[in-house]
Amino acid sequence: MKRQITEKRLLSFKNSLIENEKSQNTVEKYMRDIRFFTSFAAGRDLTKNLAVDYKAALAQKYTATSANSMLAALNCFFRFCGWGDLCVKQFRLQRSPYRAEEKELTESEYRALIRAAEQKNNERLSLVIQTICGTGIRVSELSYITVDAVRRGEAVVSCKGKTRTVFIVSALKKKLFKYAKENGISSGCVFVTSKGKPLNRSNIWAEMKKLCASAGVNPKKVFPHNLRHLFARTFYGLEKDIAKLADILGHSNIATTRIYIVTTGTEHKRKMENMRLII
Repeated sequence: MKRQITEKRLLSFKNSLIENEKSQNTVEKYMRDIRFFTSFAAGRDLTKNLAVDYKAALAQKYTATSANSMLAALNCFFRFCGWGDLCVKQFRLQRSPYRAEEKELTESEYRALIRAAEQKNNERLSLVIQTICGTGIRVSELSYITVDAVRRGEAVVSCKGKTRTVFIVSALKKKLFKYAKENGISSGCVFVTSKGKPLNRSNIWAEMKKLCASAGVNPKKVFPHNLRHLFARTFYGLEKDIAKLADILGHSNIATTRIYIVTTGTEHKRKMENMRLII
């Protein structure tokens, strides 16, 4: 029997993802990745050879990490359809002992972004940046920072089928209360658009990018998730407790948390120099 990807099958897969409490971003990404494969297949019968050819095509255009995320979506779809025999292996990756400096946002650069936002009189963006970096939440979880949460000093966040408590430190709590009061926000989300809707990822990403020139920060480093990485590295530097950090970040696997605390090559080299094993 010829195997084909139909709109009905795609809709059933999407509903399955939603029923399994996948985040909206995950659902959208998976559907985007499956449609990309559908375009590659171009109506051909789905076979293992076709899937292998697709994997090879991805290798020509994407990094191994990006290609693996697309293959993960495809394999998930194949298993849902009962086509497990079509699943392909992901690319093997060697974990780097350090992170490229051009990708790591430093604390001084973080502070420069805040100053730039304040110089542009964009208090909302300044506080968004400080909230993500000061709590370690995902940008998609900002909607859980409500007036009531600020009042309690903690937000109860539900994401990816898990619920965790995110603490709001006193200095941030004070700033958010003042901002909410001055902007007439008495309930609901603290960070909203002019129409009262919660800010979304694209709004924040675009606003942050506009700060780069005046802040003197490489645009490649400036995106919301890098603030979460900075929180993780700072917390781990103080506590050295990766299990606790995983709980705070909402990670199910400590292997994921390890990625967040990898240091730069410069820091890695400095530590090796301090070992003083060359006589």
